[in-house]
Amino acid sequence: MPKISVEVPAELLQDLDDHVGTDGKFVNRSEAIRASIRKTLDQLDDIDQRQGRLDDE
Repeated sequence: MPKISVEVPAELLQDLDDHVGTDGKFVNRSEAIRASIRKTLDQLDDIDQRQGRLDDE
């Protein structure tokens, strides 16, 4: 799996960390970020489909 590096504001990182760990929804930051990317891309696909911008596959 390729690795990437991103810079995020401290406030955003703290919000992310609130959802990570034994009491959080995600095991680690990577899982939280992957889930967020998947959800965002799904939402963008839905918007594109509604706007007729997606080709039928």
